[in-house]
Amino acid sequence: MRKVGIGIVGLGNISAAYLKAAQSFPVLDIRAVADLNPAAAAARAAEFGVKAVSMDEIFADPAIEIILNLTIPKAHVEVGLRAIAAGKHVYSEKPLGIEFSEGKKLIEAARAKGLRVGSAPDTFLGGAHQSARHIVDSGKLGQAVGGTAYFMCPGHERWHPNPGFYYEVGGGPMLDMGPYYITDLVNLLGPVARVSGFGSMLRASRTITAKERAGEVIPVHVPTHVSGTLQFANGALVQITMSFDVAGHKHVPLEIYGTEGTLIVPDPNHFGGQIQYLAKGGEWTDVDTDQPYADGNYRSIGLADMAHAVAEDRPHRCNGDLALHVLEVMEAFERSAQSGQVVEITTPVERPAPLSTSLREGRLQ
Repeated sequence: MRKVGIGIVGLGNISAAYLKAAQSFPVLDIRAVADLNPAAAAARAAEFGVKAVSMDEIFADPAIEIILNLTIPKAHVEVGLRAIAAGKHVYSEKPLGIEFSEGKKLIEAARAKGLRVGSAPDTFLGGAHQSARHIVDSGKLGQAVGGTAYFMCPGHERWHPNPGFYYEVGGGPMLDMGPYYITDLVNLLGPVARVSGFGSMLRASRTITAKERAGEVIPVHVPTHVSGTLQFANGALVQITMSFDVAGHKHVPLEIYGTEGTLIVPDPNHFGGQIQYLAKGGEWTDVDTDQPYADGNYRSIGLADMAHAVAEDRPHRCNGDLALHVLEVMEAFERSAQSGQVVEITTPVERPAPLSTSLREGRLQ
């Protein structure tokens, strides 16, 4: 198996999860890490036994084929374009960008140079979500009718050491958590055709309660409660709410409705969880997950799939077209809320291929 050289840019909170999970995927050869803050890069490099270099060095290294972009959302496209200009593929944390127009610019730049763009989330490759996909594909639900998707919490200032960017332009619950839910819905139901949405910003500031900066007040510049409906190309209607304003709730993360059955899908921010299925006229039953990657945090599997795809010259699942489609859908909520109109989605996308071979076997097909 050919290893693929990886350079990581951005050594914030999420980088530890990627570096830890990457150790499970032999195809990933972490060559170097870099950050605008050299001390952060050096600390993370020491923690995981990798090399810290300057930003210029990481983009110039010929042994690096893919830049893993873990910067804050508003820097995703800027760093991605620099990687493309350096002749490297780029895999970004979610979202692809903070605006559809800039995300489209990144995809077009990569296409012009024959390079790949990949993007989180990759949680839909987890065992629970792949098992749910198998149930949908089996026809057990009948014709797709609709569903619900809910993420609601009081806000990330409760736990995150540096939560300010969640409330700046490019943040908010839709761009932060929406990618997990909408990507999994596309995995299950296919592309979104139309969006109708509303949004609210009820507070102009938030008080941090995470111990690192407890008591500090940060401004809010984005809607913190977003709700609406997704109409899929297959006709299914899914109600969705993403919120940083809700004290608590009892909704499950995802429900999928069909004419012959209903499927409860676990939290798409995680790889595993309990699936439940109800056949029309029957009782709820727990569904065993028969796929790999259902017990643990595998944030790097999408990158590993992309690395295999580069080595084997095949499509990768967490691809730029999927990420751009999801970004357009998320932006459509704001456009719909401002205009009071239903927004048509323009980007075509195909459902990613389901997993058929485990990376634990050294190959992903």
